[in-house]
Amino acid sequence: MTVSPALRLLAIESSTDTLSVAVGTGGPGAVPASYAGAGAAQASTTLLPAAQTLLAQAGWALSTLDAVVFGRGPGAFTGLRTACAVAQGLAYGARAGQPDAPGLPVLPVDTLLALAEEARWQRSQIADAPPLTLVAALLDARMDEIYAALYAVDGEQLRAIAAPVLVAPEALGDWLAGHGAPASGQGLWLAGNALAAYGERLQAVPGERLVVLPTAGALLRLAPGLLTQGLAVPAAQALPLYVRDKVARTTEERERAGAQR
Repeated sequence: MTVSPALRLLAIESSTDTLSVAVGTGGPGAVPASYAGAGAAQASTTLLPAAQTLLAQAGWALSTLDAVVFGRGPGAFTGLRTACAVAQGLAYGARAGQPDAPGLPVLPVDTLLALAEEARWQRSQIADAPPLTLVAALLDARMDEIYAALYAVDGEQLRAIAAPVLVAPEALGDWLAGHGAPASGQGLWLAGNALAAYGERLQAVPGERLVVLPTAGALLRLAPGLLTQGLAVPAAQALPLYVRDKVARTTEERERAGAQR
């Protein structure tokens, strides 16, 4: 895909309890128009009106967008399905009287990559901030587990070291060490809402802390590079990334987990 230097993008991130929507170019220094509100089950009622309002504020018709970007997961199942469904619906809706047209490209982005980008960006806004060379993106997966991924930071670029997995809070330190994170924690940042959920159980894990969520703004910043890599897909091929394949434990599993603490 040939990427325009002045992209028109709509981004949707609803993998957590916070819904984030933004429109913008994703270019360096570009300030997107954005919306943040309650996510989870409430996202299904507010997401589409928020997207329509932001497009109107930007003066962009849906059909003029270059792509619809969404956080594909992992994260809250309901939020992921909502983001995917709305992204697909908007992509198809842009056909405007052309039922045989393919619709807009859709760009699915790993939620943990967006989280790592938000952490990188927030630290870059602080003068004389400690160096950040590794980001462990950590989302609360509930059920005493964490969605985790590890990224190397090189300037404004992120490179995946370990793909998203489920890990128990007590196993996080060993998981990071197994992927080359320094035992000293130097240059390593633990970022995400799992820090608030499992703070005491993560005390032994080395590294700086940053409580942060993935945002639609982070999706916009990532989008130009990902589009250049040809990672956009037709709407029908845009699917959530769950990592976990069920939403609740059996009574036996909960009792076993409690006994292992």
